[in-house]
This record gives sequence, C-alpha cells and structure tokens, in this order.
Amino acid sequence: MDMEFDALLIVGFGGPQGPDDVIPFLQNTVRGRAVPEERLLEVAQHYARYGGVSPINAQLRALAEAVSDRLKADGADLPVYLGNRNWHPYLADTVSQMREHGVNHALAFFTSPYSSYSSCRQYLDDIERARNQVGTGAPQISRLRHYFNHPGFIEPMADQVRSALGRIDVARRESAALVFTAHSIPTAMASGCDYQRQLEESCRLITELAWPGADWNLVWQSRSGSPRIPWLEPQIDDELRRLAVAGVRDVIVVPVGFISDHIEVLFDLDVEAAQVAAELGLTMVRCPTVGTAAGFVQMVQELVRERSDGAAPRWLGSLGPRPVPCAAGCCPADTASGPG
Repeated sequence: MDMEFDALLIVGFGGPQGPDDVIPFLQNTVRGRAVPEERLLEVAQHYARYGGVSPINAQLRALAEAVSDRLKADGADLPVYLGNRNWHPYLADTVSQMREHGVNHALAFFTSPYSSYSSCRQYLDDIERARNQVGTGAPQISRLRHYFNHPGFIEPMADQVRSALGRIDVARRESAALVFTAHSIPTAMASGCDYQRQLEESCRLITELAWPGADWNLVWQSRSGSPRIPWLEPQIDDELRRLAVAGVRDVIVVPVGFISDHIEVLFDLDVEAAQVAAELGLTMVRCPTVGTAAGFVQMVQELVRERSDGAAPRWLGSLGPRPVPCAAGCCPADTASGPG
C-alpha cells in the first residue's frame, strides 16, 4: 500500500466508564445548550441501569482491534487510534499521542454511516479544534467517505434482518412489519443535509437483500430537544401504536442509524420500545447492529484502500459514493434546536 497515510483514527461519541463519569459526560454532550438539570438526571438513570458504564467503549475498542488485525492481514500495518468527542480518550489527547508517535497524516473513520451536522460536520470541527489545541506538529487528519450504501454495511445488516425474520412464527411471517430506526434530528438540521435520504437508501437496500418486496418504514428514536422544536417523526413508540391499531402482531425493529449496541439502542429500544410493544400485545424482535461483523471490518479496510492507493469504491444503489472532502459549508448546524 502507498503509505502516504500512516495511521487510522476511529472517531467516536464517547461514553462514561463508571458511575462517577455519568453526569460529567452528559454535561459534555449538552455543553452550550439550555438543557435542564432534571433532564440530565433522567438520562443518567439510563446509564445507571448498566452500572454507569456505556457499552460503546468496549464496542469501539473491539472494532479498533478487529480493524487493526484486518489492516495487518492486508499488508498495511497502520496503527489504529480511538478518539472521542465527549469522554476519554478525548480527541485532543489522542491527537497529542499521535504526534508523539510521529504520525504525520491519519485517516479518520467516523462511527456514523450518514452525513449530518451531528454525525459528520461536528466531528470535523472537533478534529480541527483538537489539532489546534495540540499545536505545532499535530498530524493532518482526513476522513474516510460515508458508507451508508457500502456492501460491507448493507450486507451484514441484511443478514441480521434475515435472522430476525426467522424468529417470527412462520404462519405470521408475511404479515410482520419491518421498521428501521435512527436517531431523530431537528427538521431544520435535516433540511440542510442528506441524512434522511441516505437513511432511506440504506433501508431500501437492506430490504431488497433481506426480504425482497417487503414494505418497510423508517422511524425515529432518542429525541432529546425542546418539544417546541420540530424533529423528524414519527417516533418509534408512535409507530408501534399505529401498527397495533392496524392489526399487526409482529414487528422487526432494525437500528439502522447505529453501528453498535450502545445505550440509545439498549435503553430506547430494548427497554422503552419493548415495553410499549408488550403493552400493545406486539411481538417485537430487535436486530443487533453491525458491530464487528467480518464484512463491516473489511469495509473499513476497503475505505482505507480507496484513499491510500486509489482502489475502486464499492457501493450499492443509485446514490453512489459521496465524495470527500466535504463541500465547504455542508451540513450546517441548527443552532436553535437544542440538544441532539
């Protein structure tokens, strides 16, 4: 491989690593936004249910290790680093470590397949802030492209849907509902990016592979902003109620907006949505996220090769690979929206 790039940085959201971390972590996530303390205390209880430890930490470490092994097997002995927006290891600390290790130009893998302010532009700003904080000698960092339509993301998710479908009673399988979920964002933010369009393409591609001809719906979860601000709808709970009224008995829920089973998947779906489904008499089967599936790990290696030696990109569907770097001013923030 052309070693113009000499490291890979996995850029994550971060999460608390113990009970004492929870409130400081949540304060980081809403810094600069008028979020009442009672809301933070409410969300803190979600983490308390899991011992105050976010599973995202172990999940991203496992991904980093799997990607490192895959790169080595491909002949690219790139060191793999992990840096977070909201908790240790913070991006600035990781960038400083990279400088100390002599890294000159790293590639960055973002842990969201989609483009929006919250899932891409804000991370780009965070990286530049970290580089400025580190100062002279901070490595250059270039992100890998979005992968919402890459076979390495779509195919493992389709496998998960097939597996979930097999858990539905065969006599009721054809009448089951297929529901995809993603993190809601303010509609004003959504109007300035391709977040919803890319998600819809992912849903369509996964369905074509896993359950050709099936109807599907994309709904939203994890809203955290002011009720006065319009966000993408419907929410998952409202969709479950609609399906129950329509006579549906079985629902497959696919968290297509996420790559790991972190708190917003475990609590918002496995606890809250599952409780609503049970109250409605629905059988709800939740698909796992892509995690460290072999195809997904290989996808990261392929994305590295695209940038390092010009390997031909792979994608499914009609939208094609989104070019990098991003256009100036793309995915603007909706500063009036509150926390997202």
